[in-house]
Amino acid sequence: MKKLVYALSIAFIIASCKDDAPKNYVTFSGKITDKNSDSLIVTSQKYHKRISVNSDGTFSDTLKIETGKYRLFDGRKRTTIYLENGYDLKLSLDTKDPKKIITYTGIGAEVNNYLSEKAILDKEIIMNSALFDLDKEAFDQKIKEIDNSYIALIDKIKNVDSTFVKNQNRSIEQQKKYLLRKYEDKQYINTFLAKGKASPKFVDYENSNGKKTSLDDLKGKYVYIGIWTARRSASYKTEIPYLKVLQKEYQGKNIAFVSISIDSQNDYNTWKQVIADEKLGGIQLYAKEDISFKDAYKVKGTPRFILIDLKGNIVSADAPRPSSNSLKELFASLKL
Repeated sequence: MKKLVYALSIAFIIASCKDDAPKNYVTFSGKITDKNSDSLIVTSQKYHKRISVNSDGTFSDTLKIETGKYRLFDGRKRTTIYLENGYDLKLSLDTKDPKKIITYTGIGAEVNNYLSEKAILDKEIIMNSALFDLDKEAFDQKIKEIDNSYIALIDKIKNVDSTFVKNQNRSIEQQKKYLLRKYEDKQYINTFLAKGKASPKFVDYENSNGKKTSLDDLKGKYVYIGIWTARRSASYKTEIPYLKVLQKEYQGKNIAFVSISIDSQNDYNTWKQVIADEKLGGIQLYAKEDISFKDAYKVKGTPRFILIDLKGNIVSADAPRPSSNSLKELFASLKL
């Protein structure tokens, strides 16, 4: 009898040890109200997993991963999550919420709620175009406020690897440098590319008919220029339907719609293919690796839009996109 009791005690201890042992996987579950897709995708350079989402928006799965940040896709919507084996993470999202705030509970919630709040702060900063119109003193003060907001977020997370915190601090410093460069570029535009200044010129860019077009060829017309890349055309493609509507609406008016591809020579065929596939109208130009016009306008990202007047002078060095209502207001102010 004593031997039986002893054996049962050993078995109980072993079972208890197994229960207490750290999991070598992540338990990931939650609910998405008004879901965008019937599945979620967790992915990185080395990992990819699809998680089925039920009709009521609930989901649950396990993931065996390496510690680090991953991209989480709900249809086309994307966010960043941090995963570590042993996490029991629960996600909650209502897509009808204007801010689309994702909240987490369970083991691993602290660091992921930080990433969720940081994503909202990042978006607010990116969307705040008025930031770059401030004078230098006001801009510097705003940067300090932004820095303090990030520090306050980081200070809230305690139970996370020190490398993660170090990387976040480095990321914040990089963003500050980016904002400063963007501010300096905007000041350059406001000073040297101000309204009424003579526009920098492009010369003999190849057009989609195999001939050459220069900016001087278009004098006597307003020129609305979109600078883009065919190789990374996703952002530009969202503007194409609006651009086509504008081209149709202003057909016969004294304005030329010009698109300049700044793709490398290796992407020449991609440029031609996108023109054909998207049935692009207007004047399609290829810069053939001549970056002088792009650099003169301090173009750091695409698409970028520019408006030039009848005499070749700048109306706007950073004009509204085709999808913006303010573009038509600008055209109306020019009596187009």
